[in-house]
Amino acid sequence: MKPPNMTCPAEECGPECCVVRHGFQKTKTGRRRRYRCRGCDRTFTARTNSTYKGLHCSSTKFDLVAHLSVEGMSQSAIARVVGVARSTAIRWLDRMTERARVFNERHLKNVTVRELQADELRTFIDSKKNEKWVFAALEVGSRLWLSTVVGRRSYRNTEALFRDVIRKSDEIAFALLTTDGFVYYQRVIWNLFGPAVLYGVVQKTRREDRVIRVEREERIGAHWRIREALLESEDSETLNTSFIERLNLFIRHASSYLGRRTLCHARDEERLDDHLALVQWYYNFGRSHAALRFGREVRTPAMQAGLMSRKLTFRDLFVLHIVEMFQSMEHEEGVRKSSLVIDSVANLLEEKRVGDAA
Repeated sequence: MKPPNMTCPAEECGPECCVVRHGFQKTKTGRRRRYRCRGCDRTFTARTNSTYKGLHCSSTKFDLVAHLSVEGMSQSAIARVVGVARSTAIRWLDRMTERARVFNERHLKNVTVRELQADELRTFIDSKKNEKWVFAALEVGSRLWLSTVVGRRSYRNTEALFRDVIRKSDEIAFALLTTDGFVYYQRVIWNLFGPAVLYGVVQKTRREDRVIRVEREERIGAHWRIREALLESEDSETLNTSFIERLNLFIRHASSYLGRRTLCHARDEERLDDHLALVQWYYNFGRSHAALRFGREVRTPAMQAGLMSRKLTFRDLFVLHIVEMFQSMEHEEGVRKSSLVIDSVANLLEEKRVGDAA
């Protein structure tokens, strides 16, 4: 009997290969279902070629480390709570961030951008003298975190942010863009988009950590076009950066590297960038957004943007090798196929859970 939605992980075998059940594999916690491909005669389990491969503990503990990491806990705290060595937690997080980066690159694409907000938040690497900035771009309608860049507050990184937005978007013409008054935003937006977009700036004046004045200025586009775009917007009544600033707050709370007055600051820029990839995945695909409530359904930004049909779990992310099998079909059939593959992964994991309990 062929198990539903099971595919051989071998590259030479396709999704149409014949896979049958092939007994069980003994583990420390019980047993795990094995499968055999009749095409290449290879045996494998649900963990083969996944992030769980070679893991000598339960996948639940592995998932817990990922969840605690994106809820703002430091590596040392995670190790104490889960009961593993700190070096083990770091090694697991390296696996997770690699998978999250691949997933983001593969599924954050063909996004329709109607209203975009961009901002940057300040942090440091190893020492406060080594100042770094985290640039982020948000599609307001779906609350989708489209792009992020870590580095100096420079023209090059500002341009890299918007080029990444263009790469992931299928339609951005005549979109409404809003940023703060950082000097390079207007130059980059004009060079990349020209007069095709509408651009406004929101500048806030602070005194003793309080906002005392908010100034709004229309930089690119006719006044009547910007007014028309704001009337058509379901979220903004005036030029604002409220949504991207709320995203900045989430990022600071989700990554222990970015917390204020803490010992958990990042020692390496690459490690901070990698962890932000996992936080970005969690925000877009694995976390329901309170502002995206429709009746009883509370959607994730990816669901609202039409990239996924349901909220994903860390288990879905870590069996990415099954999703990768359908990459070519996703390219041909688009978002519908992507959602079907994710649903097939969920069915496979449910079958595995039943098999382990047997």
